[in-house]
Parts: sequence; structure tokens; C-alpha cells
Amino acid sequence: MMKIQQIRNATIILELGPYRVLVDPMLAKKGALPPLRVLSARQRNPVVELPDSAADALEGVTHCLITHCQKGHFDHLDRAAKHWLRERQIPVICTPHDAPHLAQRGLNAQPLPDDHEQPSPFLDGLIRTVRCTHGNGLIGKLMEHGVGYLIEIPGEPSLYLAGDTILTVAVREFVLRHQPQVSVVPAGGARFDIGGDIIMGVDEVLEFTRLSRGRVVANHLEAISHCPVTREELATAAIGAGVAHQLLIPADGQTLVMNC
Repeated sequence: MMKIQQIRNATIILELGPYRVLVDPMLAKKGALPPLRVLSARQRNPVVELPDSAADALEGVTHCLITHCQKGHFDHLDRAAKHWLRERQIPVICTPHDAPHLAQRGLNAQPLPDDHEQPSPFLDGLIRTVRCTHGNGLIGKLMEHGVGYLIEIPGEPSLYLAGDTILTVAVREFVLRHQPQVSVVPAGGARFDIGGDIIMGVDEVLEFTRLSRGRVVANHLEAISHCPVTREELATAAIGAGVAHQLLIPADGQTLVMNC
């Protein structure tokens, strides 16, 4: 029985049998990090505190999984999280690209092979990386694109962590081919002062949900100043699209139980 606890933004904790996997930790206090827009909504981040349950939830963490963390992506690994991981020497599973960056900061980096096609051993099952596209055009060229992950463990639902990506042809084809039983997707419609969305927004999350036969969990909501989509807006749109039964939108601190 898999459990997914939404912590804040992209930060979740996965309970997979005896393991508790912290994903993309941003552990800073409210307002401790800089704005992500300059010309509008110049608000410091994160815009909300960690939920009250976060401290207890973190105590049981056995592993950490990072989708991307360079070029200023503090919303997936901030200074507070680095300090927390370094003190405990938690194994940090990551890409070969991110491993030297993490190791230089004293983290226990454990890179996966650089192969998107072949799964690798992970916990009691398998993991494979999935390409992300963190925005198109000029903004896309400046971004750190990172990866998503497909985790397959016997006795647990297959789980796709999309990472920071828009809904590309590659993501569509991946979902149609693998049909993960659970997917966690970024839904905040993040964008800077110029350029388009750099992660999925309402329309792309609804389209993703239609493509999937499994349950879809939306996060990356109401925590960072350049993510305008609200939980209420997404929930209303899901009802209108007839996918509210399939699309889950957890509050910060909420735990979802996922059976096969």
C-alpha cells in the first residue's frame, strides 16, 4: 500500500513498504527565498509555511529523490534541504548530471545510469528516468530540464513522478505506452515575466488526466510566487471536464493512500 504525503510545492514523501522517499525537498521557512518574478508579483518564496506535520514526516525518511536542482531551482532543493540531507547523509538518488553538483555540497549522491530506456534497481523494484521539457523557446533554452521517474515495485502501484515538465509529445507517448497506475504532475502553470508556461497548467493537467487510465495527483500549487493556478480553480475545471474522480489535489500535509 503506497502512501503519498504532499508536503509543499513539489515536495512529497512516498511511503513504499519499509522505505520513505523524500522527493524534491524545499524546506525553507516562508519568505526565506527570493522572488521568481521581477516585473510583477514580486513576492518572496515560499509563500506559505511548511505544514505542521512536516517535521514528524521527515523523521522517517530513508532516501531522497531529486528531479533537478541546478540553475537556481531552489524550489526542488533549497539550502535548508541540503543542510538537512547533509547532516543525516540520506542517500540522494539523482541523475549523473546532478551528482557532482550534489557531492560538492557534501550530499550522499547516488547517480542512476544515464539511460532513459533501461530501468535500474531501486529499493525493492525498478526505476527509470523520463525526459522533461521545462518550457519551450528562449525560456526553455535557459532552463534546467531535469527528469521524471517511473517507479515500479512489486505489490505497489506503478508511479510516475513527472518532474517539472510541460505536456510534450514525449510525455504523452510515455503515459499512453506505460499507463502508470499513479502519476504526480506539476499543475501550477508556472511562468516568468516573459515566455510561456514552464510546467503544466490547468488545460495540460486535464489533458494528461484524460490520457491516463490511472489516478493523477496534482502538486506544485499555491506555494511559489510564479505559479498562478489555485487548487480551487483546478478542482472546478476537473469537475467541468468530468475527471474529478480521477484527479486528486491534496492539501499541504495531506496523505493519499494508493492501492494497486
